[in-house]
Amino acid sequence: MGTALIYDEEMTKYKLLWVDPACKFEVPERLTVSHGALVESGLADRCVSVPVREATDAEILLVHSAEYLEAVKTTPSMSLEDLMEFTLQYGDVYFHPNIYHCAKLAIGASLQLVDSVMTGKVRNGMALVRPPGHHSMHSAASGFCIFNNVAIAARYAQQRHGAKRVLIVDWDIHHGQGVQYCFEDDPSVLYFSWHRFEHQKFWPQLKESDFDTVGKEKGAGFNINVPWNKVGMQNSDYLSVFFHILLPVAYEFCPDLVLVSAGFDSAIGDPEGEMRATPDIFAHLTHLLMNLAEGKVCAVLEGGYNLTSLPQSVCQTVHTLLGDPAPCPANLDAPCKSALESLQCVRSVHRTYWSCLRHAADLPTSCSTKHINTAEGADQEPTEESSQEIFWPPPMKRVFPPTRTAVVLPDDVACPDGCKRWSLLEHPDPQLCLSALVDKMVKNEICNGLVLVPDVSVAMICLAQHAVAALNKRLLVVCVGDGMVPIQGTEDGKTLVVHFSRKESEEQRGKHFITVHLTKGCGDASGFIQAVLSLLLPLGYEYDPGLVLLVQKPDSGVCDSMWRQLTGLLQGLAQGHMLVVMQEDERKHIGPTCSSLLGIAAPSLGQLHSLLPEDVEALERLRRRLTPDWKLLQTTVAEEPRGREEL
Repeated sequence: MGTALIYDEEMTKYKLLWVDPACKFEVPERLTVSHGALVESGLADRCVSVPVREATDAEILLVHSAEYLEAVKTTPSMSLEDLMEFTLQYGDVYFHPNIYHCAKLAIGASLQLVDSVMTGKVRNGMALVRPPGHHSMHSAASGFCIFNNVAIAARYAQQRHGAKRVLIVDWDIHHGQGVQYCFEDDPSVLYFSWHRFEHQKFWPQLKESDFDTVGKEKGAGFNINVPWNKVGMQNSDYLSVFFHILLPVAYEFCPDLVLVSAGFDSAIGDPEGEMRATPDIFAHLTHLLMNLAEGKVCAVLEGGYNLTSLPQSVCQTVHTLLGDPAPCPANLDAPCKSALESLQCVRSVHRTYWSCLRHAADLPTSCSTKHINTAEGADQEPTEESSQEIFWPPPMKRVFPPTRTAVVLPDDVACPDGCKRWSLLEHPDPQLCLSALVDKMVKNEICNGLVLVPDVSVAMICLAQHAVAALNKRLLVVCVGDGMVPIQGTEDGKTLVVHFSRKESEEQRGKHFITVHLTKGCGDASGFIQAVLSLLLPLGYEYDPGLVLLVQKPDSGVCDSMWRQLTGLLQGLAQGHMLVVMQEDERKHIGPTCSSLLGIAAPSLGQLHSLLPEDVEALERLRRRLTPDWKLLQTTVAEEPRGREEL
């Protein structure tokens, strides 16, 4: 269906007209360099261009007061002196004679994106807009924001398109207090934000930005704040929060639409964020959201003030929305102690509201966020280290293979649309055929594939031996279903096996052979998705394989929607190089599997029920056993991080 890109140069036609150090970063070039990078890379041509329109008064009033709207309407005719005086009513924002027009275009662009996605004209998309919106409140401008683009988009999606539940993911480095205030008592909108907080010293310096502000009344639990209390957070910190907080809760919430407040001041080199997450991490964050809401993902630009990392991050996001394989995750290490403290605090206070977090640990015994003099050092100057220019390599070029999905099927089975049949005539020996298919993946001539074989156990042995010995690639084997997994030699670390089974295995073969036991096996969506999100994905990302082998055993019990979720999520690893192996009599799964391999989002799992107590206990027991060897499984401060100094 395609990916929408919404942009209009008109939104660059306002700027700061006086000297204001707080606002000097918000410049028109933020938009021009982002769009220019999309054009230069060819990404813009691959997207569906959607025209911009102005928002109506009625649409603005979905979130803002009539009095505030009428006040902003007067700004186009104001003199410079009047604009400066008008601006003084608000915090860290500026007005310009053309900003009201641009603000209406920014909302209109966001709503055009929602319309396109919700009506099925496109699969997903991104709106490059200016001014940003997530700080703007009911009756006030704030933080470069005039009107709240994403909040209006959420209300619009509910009223115009009947969306019952909307997830807003705010990865901007500032807290979007305007969005929080708008939905704090509303259980139909789940708002997630991570943000630089530094014990309430960082703008907007609100106690409501801390982890224990969870929403009010019926909305309690539907506001998730992850405060960063140190600068310098890295890719592993961001991924840990996704694995252990956002994704489990989001799947339990089951949104009809995902809106991303896509602020890239959380990327490396940004003068506001001072974080160290590289632009390629946004490819993975985007990918991890794309099987929610049946793929209905709308990214709307917020912040981002480094004119190098901003366009790089925008391109990484659009690449992934287009379905391009994600790059290998870079610079993954243990989450730092400060990130773990925030992670533990958030999980602890939200365990009351979300069954997926009910096994979370208590608050840390010394919760530092509550023992800081917030006035002290609130306006401190940047340190010498933070003011130094930071350099990082540009993201590697993402090259799409000539063939996305190859299939090896019996002659009497039709090749699904969009796939390429891999001929057995060229390789009459089935084992040589599978090995040749893997070779093509390693050379990036084929992205992924599906094979139907007479015996999955024999195929597993063949593929594992070839991938490790002949190709010298680390191999992740994910096996779903009961029975033996006949792979030996995991002791050298060249193969990692994760086996989902209904039967508890007494045999443990070290850190690289892991059995995940679920009471009802793979047929229980709640237990299975929890194990995938909080165990399999952290293991897979830390292991960083060159190839993923996904095996479905006969009578695995996994339903098509869950199988497609698993297939989709795992494609974030190994640059999308994954081979799915199934038994010949499992032909009913061919269509759903190929659909996911081709990049079509999985169907929703529905709102998930509570995990079985025995599964909660088993998964937590397994996580604790594995944590000493696998750093991305850490969720508490007590599990000391290794390999990285405290920030």
